[in-house]
Amino acid sequence: QVQVVESGGGWVQPGGSLRLSCAASGTFDSFDSMGWHHQAPGKEREWIAGIGSGGTTNYRDSVKGRFVISRSNAENTVYLTMNNVNVEDTGVYYCYLWTGGSTHWGHGTQVTVSS
Repeated sequence: QVQVVESGGGWVQPGGSLRLSCAASGTFDSFDSMGWHHQAPGKEREWIAGIGSGGTTNYRDSVKGRFVISRSNAENTVYLTMNNVNVEDTGVYYCYLWTGGSTHWGHGTQVTVSS
């Protein structure tokens, strides 16, 4: 069974920074890709960043240049460093692990951006 657990959410002021973590555990053969989705209040969940097994990163335009996704292969952990946040970044951040043709989701971590 695969588990994905996010941490690091909380409150941050506009223009500030926050780092989210996502740890995958359990039995799986390989790290195909991991990444993050964001669900703003009253809106649908949308993909914002991903990192592949070879280290290739991709970002949604709305976070490009502000957010950085990185990983620790040894720990099966990915991080999302959120810089220069704004109120539109408020919401729940969900981590996913894609491996063996299946997607595994975490339960999400709340980020609130306000002054």
